[in-house]
Amino acid sequence: MKYVPHDYQVEAYNRLIQNKRYNLFLTMGLGKTVVTLTVIDDLLHDFFEVQKVLVIAPLRVAEDTWSTESAKWDHLKHLKLSLVLGSLGQRRKALMSNADVYIINRENVEWLVNHYQTLWPFDMVVVDELSSFKNPASHRFKALRKVMPLTDRFIGLTGTPAPNSLIDLWSQIYLVDKGERLGKTLKSYRETYFTPGWGNGHIVYKWNLKEGAEKQIHAKIADICMSMKAEDWINVPERMDLIKLITFPKPLLKRYRTFERDTIMELANNETIVATTAAVVTNKLLQFANGAIYDGERKAHSIHDQKLEALAELIESANGEPVIVFYSYQHDLARIKAYFPEMDIRTIEGPKDIQDWNDRKIPVMCLHPASAGHGLNLQSGGNIIIWFGLNYSLELYQQANARLHRQGQTEKVLVHHIVAKETMDEMVMEALAKKDMNQSKLLEA
Repeated sequence: MKYVPHDYQVEAYNRLIQNKRYNLFLTMGLGKTVVTLTVIDDLLHDFFEVQKVLVIAPLRVAEDTWSTESAKWDHLKHLKLSLVLGSLGQRRKALMSNADVYIINRENVEWLVNHYQTLWPFDMVVVDELSSFKNPASHRFKALRKVMPLTDRFIGLTGTPAPNSLIDLWSQIYLVDKGERLGKTLKSYRETYFTPGWGNGHIVYKWNLKEGAEKQIHAKIADICMSMKAEDWINVPERMDLIKLITFPKPLLKRYRTFERDTIMELANNETIVATTAAVVTNKLLQFANGAIYDGERKAHSIHDQKLEALAELIESANGEPVIVFYSYQHDLARIKAYFPEMDIRTIEGPKDIQDWNDRKIPVMCLHPASAGHGLNLQSGGNIIIWFGLNYSLELYQQANARLHRQGQTEKVLVHHIVAKETMDEMVMEALAKKDMNQSKLLEA
């Protein structure tokens, strides 16, 4: 396929060529991958500025997206890609192959850094879904931080740079400028721009922006970041968000309320569910709303089929059109499969499943947003999403919806949310809406 870049892609290309270390905060569907591959190709073969490129990505994206994009476009087909995935032996063999670009999943970054140590061979590093490095205490961030002085060029890619708050920005900017703009440490960043919010003793769970700090942060990073929203640049079909409210029968709602208040629940087989902290209570209440709950030994206990009945209605209303169902817990997936024994329900186990979905061979695809929420191009296979259960991650929520609502989609995208009335489900929906508003401010700035 011949690549004819949009104006915004030309601008993104120019900025990546002109700046050795840069972040592209482009929302899903704007073609970050093809732009970056074009930059890599020119730096390798036209400008001769780099010799060996490393791409770090979520596992599914590393397995499929970059190689698919490279093979898709005529001007990139000559690029040699090596997938540094799989067993230890497979990874070592992939590193020894003669390639232009080496692609590794983010879980193996620490291993890769330890493997090379001071003999780091990559003069260019691309991090796809940079926001997955937002935690400066994580092993992956600490490992990558070590080799940044040995890396000449760096590109960070994400559509969700601050999924929870601007606190998340520090580590993502540090990988670009080594602390020049937002401070050398997370502590100094917090002290400069935030005040402690609610917490427990010396542990702060929420940081509040100081007056005027938001504009200051935006101004500080403006020269090394480019932000764009898909709806401002490309003609993507409308997305329609729909909520299917379910009302628990009074005895079931009473049981939910009692568990919420007492944090203890007796099950039919004399098992007892005990939630010891606020976080555990929240998690258990979300499980309850979905219809099953784990005990202390991770055994699932079914409580009700209210959401399964609602899911059946939504699948029936799709009139045979392919549907993606996003679930939260493994017991959700098990119960969905058991509830629809005659239906061909699939999950993504490899590239063939992605191809089968896009060929519209799969009627119902069940996905967990954490494993399939980044980089996968699924827009050819359908236009209907059903959220069986939600979590508080705005990043996963937005990325998951963008598997269908992206460039190349030809139909209106329907995003259904099965929400249990008067439960934690409603609070999650409200929280996601507030986080989206805060992140939109950053992208607009």
